Amino acid sequence: MTKATPPEPHRALTLRDVSEASGVSEMTVSRVLRNRGDVSETTRARVLEAARRLGYVPNKIAGALASQRVNLVGVVIPSLSNMVFPEVMTGISKTLEDTGLQPVVGVSNYQVDREEQVIYEMLSWRPSGLIVAGLEHSEASKAMLAQAGIPIVEIMDIDGTPVDSMVGISHRRAGRKMAEAIIAAGYRKIAFLGTHMPTNDHRARKRLEGFEEALAAAGLSLVDREFYSGGSALAKGREMTETLLKRRPDVDFLYYSNDMIGAGGLLWCLEQGLDVPGRIGLAGFNGVELLDGLPRRLATMDACRLETGVAAAEIIAGKRSSGVIGGEVIEFEPKLQPGDTIRNL
Repeated sequence: MTKATPPEPHRALTLRDVSEASGVSEMTVSRVLRNRGDVSETTRARVLEAARRLGYVPNKIAGALASQRVNLVGVVIPSLSNMVFPEVMTGISKTLEDTGLQPVVGVSNYQVDREEQVIYEMLSWRPSGLIVAGLEHSEASKAMLAQAGIPIVEIMDIDGTPVDSMVGISHRRAGRKMAEAIIAAGYRKIAFLGTHMPTNDHRARKRLEGFEEALAAAGLSLVDREFYSGGSALAKGREMTETLLKRRPDVDFLYYSNDMIGAGGLLWCLEQGLDVPGRIGLAGFNGVELLDGLPRRLATMDACRLETGVAAAEIIAGKRSSGVIGGEVIEFEPKLQPGDTIRNL
């Protein structure tokens, strides 16, 4: 575990800051932000742009509480349907049980604009802390997080620079580690199956980058790729696997971006009578326990989700042994689970 230098505290932004940045009076700024009064569209647009650029978030509880803070911890995640996030939430909720703090969840649906809106709404209620999945956000979201004046913890990824604290694994390292295990087991014609990544799933993109780095170091490269859009599902994994193997029957290993599509691929291979892991090996990512009942245990990698949730909540609640709230970088080591779909290492 390593620690970052705590960032310099920020002065809370005020209406005056927005007024000066937009060139209109504080009263006009107030009317625009409360969506009241007769204000021209040009002025309204100028005020909203200045507020967005500065990262200013109006205080919805101003005057209601002396502390100007509520006992809520905002948690922003990409999805409620993805089985990855409930374990993170379990770690957060359990850790906050005896603190008087309550987690409140917002969902971004892997959309940058939606995440920006969720962060804005959550910060407007002046929570005691905010936990956000990932390190990639819009410029407006970054500005809001940087000016929030509360502990901010970005989770599930440490490949980047945090606004405040970050907790999780290195996805590039996870990708490299999986590639090295596959190569060590003797597989050479390796293909990748996963979602289109440049615009949403940055963690999957980083894993693939690390995976290809390790292949290149061994003088190898991916022989084929198959992409999908939409949510992960067993049926999607079956479909993709069939398509790819009919196109490239010589492939001897399939690396999936997550366990769900990997499980679908495994079921398809077994139905076709393919020798797994002799003729063909498979691996996913996430270590989803729900898939433990498959005919074979899919090779995967544990992303330390529970530990990540616990550590993030400890930072927010001031439970870390360091006694410091904020400015921490906590990295967990992803654990390879070879299962039954990689030849004995």
